[in-house]
Parts: sequence; structure tokens; C-alpha cells
Amino acid sequence: MTASASTPRTEAAFAAATEKRRLGVGLVSVGWMGKLHSRAYRNLPFVYPDLGVEPRLVQAADPVDSARDYAQHVLGYESTTADYREVLANPEVDVVSICAPNFLHAEIGIAAAKAGKHIWIEKPVGRGAHETAAIREAAEEAGVASAIGFNYRQPPAVQFARQLILDGGLGRITNVRGRFFGGFNSDPEFPLAWRFRRELSGSGVLGDLMGHLVDLTHFLLGPIASVTATTGTYITERPGMPGSPDADKKLPVENEDFANMLIRFDDSAAAAGALGSLDASWIAIGPKAEYGIEVFGTEGSFRWNFERLNEIEVAYRDVNGGTYTRMLADASFPEFSRFQPSPGTPMGYDDLKVIEAKKFVQSVLGDASESSNIHDALASAQVLTAAEQSAESGQWVDTPVVPGNTSNVRKEGSN
Repeated sequence: MTASASTPRTEAAFAAATEKRRLGVGLVSVGWMGKLHSRAYRNLPFVYPDLGVEPRLVQAADPVDSARDYAQHVLGYESTTADYREVLANPEVDVVSICAPNFLHAEIGIAAAKAGKHIWIEKPVGRGAHETAAIREAAEEAGVASAIGFNYRQPPAVQFARQLILDGGLGRITNVRGRFFGGFNSDPEFPLAWRFRRELSGSGVLGDLMGHLVDLTHFLLGPIASVTATTGTYITERPGMPGSPDADKKLPVENEDFANMLIRFDDSAAAAGALGSLDASWIAIGPKAEYGIEVFGTEGSFRWNFERLNEIEVAYRDVNGGTYTRMLADASFPEFSRFQPSPGTPMGYDDLKVIEAKKFVQSVLGDASESSNIHDALASAQVLTAAEQSAESGQWVDTPVVPGNTSNVRKEGSN
């Protein structure tokens, strides 16, 4: 089997890998996502030797003793602390991954930017557009690079679809349908964790799954200009957290568990003039991670689902009677050959975070063209805030375009 030109298996790549820049990594919160960020950093020299970077896991912060022990003895951080401020003050830390709960993102993100640290921060970046805007302001003022945990824009099949739209392969885009359905909160006996409390999370499924779907829509099709939305809370009570004074009580759920919206695109969007519908639920029984999007145009369409992230179905009006053809990701899809040698050998979720880490590091090195950024986070947050306002008023709400975002926009001279 012959390696494609996009693989790192070249003499030039390995020559470049012999001289690497050390990049000091700090981590805030050693939960599932913090562990995933750490593994992504460590995998960069193996997957992207030509990047010329050797991440050094310098310091991790977490208030839990066992988490700090895991960070040092399993993940390989040189030191740990209970106070994230020590990570931000550490002169050997260049970049900081912020993987703490939502209610801490603004505090930590602003402090990290002011400390001159480049930030890779999980979504939702803030509890609404106002907190996200504050982090954006701090990052811009400090001149630091940023990346956001919008991992569903990273699969090679999604990257392929974005270029297909931009190249006009589907003709003029007419409509889009997105659906992010999961059942991880469908058990009414699951306790009232912070995600169900508005003060701590900002919102429910809007900030969680819908935030991802909005960013995926922006990435593929361009900025959303206006929305009208509805939300609902169907599991209205949950037991208190185990070990708390309310453990034996039923407490009210404060956040929505289902949301849907109709959308219109901005005139600058690759999908200018198109209409769409987006739905999100985290109480759907049946779907596990049914995070999918369908895009229709005058010449063709495609559909993609995260549960089958290594494939995409594409249909063209004048090919095979306009029926869908299933395509498996291969070396012609962006990034795929970095991970697997041939179609049918699948990539996984962790690989998407390695791609995300690579694009973040590229932005730190001065090339921010591929990385999601704080402007994308604000663009998504504005749509979610508009959705909440629309759900209350029953009206369409406009969402201004955020400068500096990486939404898919029309080529010059396109119709």
C-alpha cells in the first residue's frame, strides 16, 4: 500500500521532527475531558511529527486528591496543585486547557488570558453570550490564541462535507436539518447535578448539545442570522446529590432538556438564502450519540451521523437516479491518513481531540486558519441566547455575525 501525499511518512517530516519546540502545558480540572486533552497533547508528536512541537505536561490543577494523583502518576504531569491560579502563574506553562464545569469557565478563562496563557477551553465557554463575550474581550486584549472544544467539526467526513459545500458540489444550498439526540440524562432518578441548575450551567441541552450543533452548522454552512425557538423541560424533578442534605428529596430541574429552532442564514454564508431546523435532546430514549446533520442543495445532498463518524452519504441529482452513495473516509479525506492507512479502519472520538489539539497548537504558532476560536464560541453563544429569548417571546430574534469566526462563507462571485 502506498502512503498518500498527506501522510506524515516522509523524510522531510521526520527531519523536521528532530528539532522540536517544547510547549509547556497546564491543565485545569482532571475529569474525563481533562484526561482526553492530556492524551491529545501527548499524541501530537506521534501523529503530527511535522508540526515540530513536543508538548510538556507541566502542571495540573484539581481540588480532588485522587484526580491530582492520577494527573501526576498516570497522565505524567510534572507537578499538581489544588489551586488553578498556580498553573496560571507558572512561567513554564505556555498553554492551558480549561476543562472545569461551566460556571468556572469565565473566571478561569479571563484569568488565563490576563496571565498571557493561550487557552483551549471546553464548551459552553460561558454561561450565555455575556460571559463568552467577556472571555473573548480578555483574549483579544491579551493577544492570546484560543481553541474551543467543538469536536464534531473535526471528523474527516465533516471536513470533506464542508469543502463539498464551499466548492459548490451541492449547488445552491436550500435547507438543512440537524438533530443532536442523546439519552444520557433520560433516567429521572439521575441526581440533580450541576448541569440541571441554571446558576451553575447557564442552560441545559441548549448549552450542551445544541451548542455543538450550532457550531457544526456554522462550520459547514456559515453564520446564522436569525432564529425562532421553543424549549421544554419534561423531567421536572430529580433526587438530590448523594451525600448532600437533599439526598432524600426531589428537587426542581431548572434547565431545559429539549430544544428546537428554525434558522435563517446570513447573506455572507455559504448557505445564504437557505432555511433550517435544529433539534436537541438529552433525554431521548433510544439514541446514544445520534448527532447528525443533513444538507440539501439544488444539485445534491449529504447526511452524516456521529454514530457512524467514519462515513458520509452523498447524493447527486444526475448520478444513480439521485440516490445516496455511502462513502467511507479514506486518504482523500482531510486528516484521515494521519490515523489510519485505509478505508474501513475507523477513527475514534479521541482522535478528534488530537486533531483539535493540532489546530490549537498551530494557532499558538501563528497560523489560526484552521482552529476554532473564541469568536466561534461567541457566535454559537449568541444563537443560543437568541433561542432562549425567542422561546420566551415567540418571535424571531436576530443574531449578528461575530468578526473573526471560522464559519463557512461564500466564495467571491458565487450566486
